Amino acid sequence: MHVAEMDYEVAAPIREKLLEMVAASDIGYLGALPELGPAFEGFSLERWGWQIDPNQIKMATDVGVAATEILRSVTRPGDKVLINTPVYSSFFGWIKEVECEVADAPLSLEGDRWQLDLAAIEDQFRDGVKVYMLCSPQNPVGTVHTAKELAEVARLAKEYGVLVISDEIHAPLSWVPFTPYLMVSDDAVQTGVTITSSSKAWNTAGLKAGFAITQSEAVRIRLKNLPDAMQWRSSILGAFSMVAAYSQGQDWLDQTVATLQENLSHLHQEVATQLPKARLFEMEATYLAWVDLNGYRVANPQQVILDEGRVGVVPGQDHGGEQYQGYIRFNFATSKPRITEAVRRIASVLEG
Repeated sequence: MHVAEMDYEVAAPIREKLLEMVAASDIGYLGALPELGPAFEGFSLERWGWQIDPNQIKMATDVGVAATEILRSVTRPGDKVLINTPVYSSFFGWIKEVECEVADAPLSLEGDRWQLDLAAIEDQFRDGVKVYMLCSPQNPVGTVHTAKELAEVARLAKEYGVLVISDEIHAPLSWVPFTPYLMVSDDAVQTGVTITSSSKAWNTAGLKAGFAITQSEAVRIRLKNLPDAMQWRSSILGAFSMVAAYSQGQDWLDQTVATLQENLSHLHQEVATQLPKARLFEMEATYLAWVDLNGYRVANPQQVILDEGRVGVVPGQDHGGEQYQGYIRFNFATSKPRITEAVRRIASVLEG
């Protein structure tokens, strides 16, 4: 229940495209990809009402490469990059790779929902943050940030001259309305760049392709130092799998999101029955549950669960340090019997 990929078959349109390309020996370097802009344009317009500029898409090997290349092009060593813990663990590595410093405005917990702390974000902007790495939807808590919150982020970013990199790779896996950062306001258009891929939602991460997209000339100029080679460093198979996903993969996606919602309900039932001291939170997207095990007062619960229960989960501290040591991230994009068995094994360890 560890790595962020799904136990489901890849969508038929993607499989068919890959087989077609391999059969034609069309597996060389990636060239220009005029098909991607219209495919993502149609998908984003239908799904979210977002009219993109298809001419402002820039390919990358994956969202991690897109993030690091953007950071490298707009920061200098020692600059502050803001995140909101708990957050995707790779954000820390990307910031370290470009020799910047991590600044944190932790999410606040309101009831059972984790959300952005706008006052803390402004404090960090005021303190000299250069770039804000926004995780939208938020991995690992499954929050879909509201349009109102994002509009305020954009207003603050414009006021303090902060570039917002919005990682929206989990966006298609939302079951409440999702708002892309670049469509909330003109301030967002003037301050933001989105990085994304079909790889997470359609389960094709190993094919290695993603992209960055801007919506304004101001941000495009700010990113003028991005290397041209980003295009050629992407996989031709990954690139065309994205086109297939966005243009033909909606039915598969809808079925998968429905399955994830059913699995989440099943996980809630199993946890309530077998792990009564554990706590789950309100989720609106993704297949990665954030589980609070502090009630069991076990140091390093992830390691104990692995050693004694033989269940692999991600330790909470990977997502933001020791303050999250009592949490785990649990992948439920699998079968209900496997979820049941994983919870049973965890309970056998923690409940004794």
